[in-house]
Amino acid sequence: MSQESKIVIEDFNFYYDSVQALKNINFHIQPNQIFTIFGPARSGKTTLLKSLNRLTDLTFGARHTGTILLDGKDIYEPKQNLTQLRKRVGMVFDLPTPLPMSIFDNVAYGPKLTKIMNRGRLAEIVEKALGAAVLWEEVKDRLHTSALRLSGGQQQRLCIARTLALEPEVLLLDEPCSGLDPISTTSIEETLTQLKKDYTIVLVPHNIQQASRVADRSGFFLNGELVEEGPVYQIFTKPRDKQTEDYVTGKFG
Repeated sequence: MSQESKIVIEDFNFYYDSVQALKNINFHIQPNQIFTIFGPARSGKTTLLKSLNRLTDLTFGARHTGTILLDGKDIYEPKQNLTQLRKRVGMVFDLPTPLPMSIFDNVAYGPKLTKIMNRGRLAEIVEKALGAAVLWEEVKDRLHTSALRLSGGQQQRLCIARTLALEPEVLLLDEPCSGLDPISTTSIEETLTQLKKDYTIVLVPHNIQQASRVADRSGFFLNGELVEEGPVYQIFTKPRDKQTEDYVTGKFG
């Protein structure tokens, strides 16, 4: 590959106490791509996503073997600054979780924690993040109203904007459309396509149709193993593995 990979996962195994959730995972993610991780429930998708910014560290009894590299550096090395890692690799969860404060203060929350207090600078960050999340035009005249009054789709884009305000390089999204109607889902998918110009995106989609619509590359996970990984058109039209074919054609799952 001529382009350096943004994320490299090598021989990665993950355990919750004695239960192995991921088995010998190996693949690369290129910069400015949307990589989707899909498969049935309990196939290890969320565990892998949380391993990419070490949110799994918060789980008692969790451990791993193998390596995850971000820009060539091991994220599990002992000197790794976790706050810095999670700023670089931001995560958006399945259910929108706006804070009970204004739209502006939701987006400014992270930058304020990093000691940015200048009102003008905060206003710039908020406008840029809301613009990137394709929400600015809808909310610019009501930034000081409660974020809880936004629709579900708007709340999810606000959560994306809140993550973007910390200027990450990688965005992790765990089923960000699972609770949304089709119109809101379409707007989130369009937002992700815009965002990949500036970010690397790793997405657990809420169904395989979404994986096929938005991804550049996809990986099919089953029982903690990566069955197959490749360009999205190949995975969905000419899968190499019978298990992938059965899953994408709806024979199981």
